[in-house]
Amino acid sequence: MIIAPSQAERVGPTAFGRGYASMFAPEKLSIGVYFPIEAFDGPEPAMLDQIQLAQQAERLGFSALWARDVPLNDPNFGDLGQLYDPFVWLATIAARTSSIALATGAVILPLHHPIDVAKAAASLDDLSGGRFVFGVASGDRPVEYPAYGRDPDLRGELFRDAFDYTEALLTKRFPFHASTHYGQLAGGGDLVPKPLSPRLPTLITGQSQQSLEWIAQRSDGWLTYPRDVVKQAQVASNWRDALERAGVGFKPIAQSLYVDLAEDPDAPPSPIHLGYRLGRRRLVDLFGDLRSIGVNHVALNLKFSRRPVADVLEEIGSEVVPHFSICGAQ
Repeated sequence: MIIAPSQAERVGPTAFGRGYASMFAPEKLSIGVYFPIEAFDGPEPAMLDQIQLAQQAERLGFSALWARDVPLNDPNFGDLGQLYDPFVWLATIAARTSSIALATGAVILPLHHPIDVAKAAASLDDLSGGRFVFGVASGDRPVEYPAYGRDPDLRGELFRDAFDYTEALLTKRFPFHASTHYGQLAGGGDLVPKPLSPRLPTLITGQSQQSLEWIAQRSDGWLTYPRDVVKQAQVASNWRDALERAGVGFKPIAQSLYVDLAEDPDAPPSPIHLGYRLGRRRLVDLFGDLRSIGVNHVALNLKFSRRPVADVLEEIGSEVVPHFSICGAQ
């Protein structure tokens, strides 16, 4: 069962709460892992031993557990990626863990009503003691928009509208908000609960049909896609330029990475889909390179692992994670 956090657990070290603080700091890199924490060939993961693996990741010092929002199985897309509703699933994980950050990567904002999304996000943040990091996106699975009665050609407009409405609900008391697509809130109602921190940290995934300047101004960080280090260095530089143009300070950049950890710790990187097969020492080198170009967090996906994922978690947690930590995280 989920137990409401104590008052001590409700006090986060930053304006963004405990989860964000354990993941992000300037010139630092932390390591998280995506659910399902398993290797699978078919479209659907088995979701076996996920709670135990989540607890193992927390014990080993991984900074975050990530869950995707996949409303429908689209056979043409090739990867279901997440079986359960992300809020229900992360609430289950919140009840079985105590310190690791819980992140969505990412909630498809245009497909859901902002009131429902804000309610779920604030509830999860409250019940986890401020560990939630809210990743959002515009979505890219072809079956979803028609199924929800949404126009895919309006993805960018719908995303901005839903983002504004959700932000108003999470940050204001009895807000007045007029939405083009999701209705109007005329100040007669208020969202409860509110997040524990003044602002629920929100990361925008990819471009979400927006300009990088808009993302730099409105988000609390950027979740981008894996690339080779040279290309990612340019992307990270573009992000810093966008932050400077927006007149804001540090906002982190995070990325995903598929990893198949080899038995040989010195095995050189060999490309796989959106990642590499490599040994743990070369993984340390890769993370060091990513940190040096300004990446602040890497969320690992172990779908293509040839080894038992519990063994892979243990090796990465024991031999790689200690090289990358966020000082002052709680």
